[in-house]
Amino acid sequence: MKSLKIGIGSDHAGFAFKEAIKGKLQAEGHEVIDVGTQDERPVATAPYAQAVAEGLLDGKFERGILICGTGGGMSVSANRYPGIRAVLCFSPFTAEAARSHNDANILVLGSRTISLVQALELVDIFLSTPFAGGKYAERLKYLEAIERKVGEIVQEQSSGGKN
Repeated sequence: MKSLKIGIGSDHAGFAFKEAIKGKLQAEGHEVIDVGTQDERPVATAPYAQAVAEGLLDGKFERGILICGTGGGMSVSANRYPGIRAVLCFSPFTAEAARSHNDANILVLGSRTISLVQALELVDIFLSTPFAGGKYAERLKYLEAIERKVGEIVQEQSSGGKN
């Protein structure tokens, strides 16, 4: 597997997993950009999801990893961004399908729902699985059309419906 530039972030509940995953990835030759948090003091998930999502969209990294207690908060936060496909994975199958079927660009993990050993396995699968393309590329085009439509609605609402 080629080395990647990976953005990683967690809240307090995911901090220990983040540190272990970061160490593993760095040992494998990946460039890992840690957006925080830097300890186990309670924090909100959204700022870390925001940092990883925006970093991906800005081209600062090629993939992202987010960890919180359940993975739900990080998934909800990251998926607010058009172009982000953050998938909560909990098994080898979900990690593989996230990449091959959905071209997911952020792996989300729940530190209170899986073991660290499982998390490390899912990271390996997520980073090594290519996007399958074909019929799945057609599905992504549909999602991109939805994102454009939502963008138009938001733009119309912010301008007071005057276009």
